Parts: sequence; structure tokens; C-alpha cells
Amino acid sequence: MLDIALYVLAALLIVGGLAGSILPALPGIPMVFGGIWLAAAVDGYRHLGLWWLLVIGALGTLGVALDFLAGTLGARHVGASRLALWGAGLGTLAGMSFGIAGLVFGPFVGALAGELASGTSVLRSAHVGIGTWLGLLLGTLVKLVISFVMVGLFGLAFLFG
Repeated sequence: MLDIALYVLAALLIVGGLAGSILPALPGIPMVFGGIWLAAAVDGYRHLGLWWLLVIGALGTLGVALDFLAGTLGARHVGASRLALWGAGLGTLAGMSFGIAGLVFGPFVGALAGELASGTSVLRSAHVGIGTWLGLLLGTLVKLVISFVMVGLFGLAFLFG
């Protein structure tokens, strides 16, 4: 009976993590990995052993790193100044304190403020802010794809492992 409850918890973590890959308030990839690891542990690591977990964990680490860098890379792509890049990073960190709205607008506002501080026009600064925001959208897409790949590898391991 306990095994069933733990499998249900693992499934909830995975589903919640997939939702968190889109919703910035939830730590999507870590939740997916936690659910996968819990299911593997309940199974006694018979189907999903160390190598599977290492590969899935490496994918998860890559996804988390890309998520943190996405806004900054978007700003860099549109030729943002060094201050705008710092602003995008700081805006992302500060935005975490303000929930979904902060995570969506924090990098944009940070990049905009940084570009304005470097003496650039308002129009150019807005362009940099939009580039940052588009980078975040791309990062969300990458995070979602990586989450589904992690779940797919988990499924393959349980079917064929």
C-alpha cells in the first residue's frame, strides 16, 4: 500500500514538474527529476539504475542552466551592453521574489534599466528588453522539451530496463 502511495506521489511530482516547466513559480525540472528518482527508489532501482539517473540528471542540469541563462542570451543576441546583461541577470533574480509577474517582467525591466544606464536611447533599450523577453520564451520552450525528454527516458527505462 505504501508503494502505491509513493508511486502516486512520484507521478504527481512529474506532472507538477511538467506544469512547472511552463509556470515560472514552480521548479519544473527538479520536480520531474525528483518524481523520477522517487519512482526508481520505490522500484528498488531495478528498471532505472545509476546510469539512467545520471543521464536524466545531466539533462535536468542542462535544462536548469539554460533556463537561468536564457534571458541573458536573448539580450546578448540583440547586442545589449554589458550593463544590460547584468541588468537582465539581476532582474531575473529580483523577479523571483515577485512570483510569476516578476519572473516574466524582471529580466525585461533589468535589461531595459541596464541599457538605459549605459546611455542608450529609450527605443534601443526597449529593443534590448524585448530581446531578453524573447530569450526567456525560448528558454521556457527548451525547458519544456528537456522535461519531456527526461520523462521519455524514464518511460524507456521502465519498459526495457
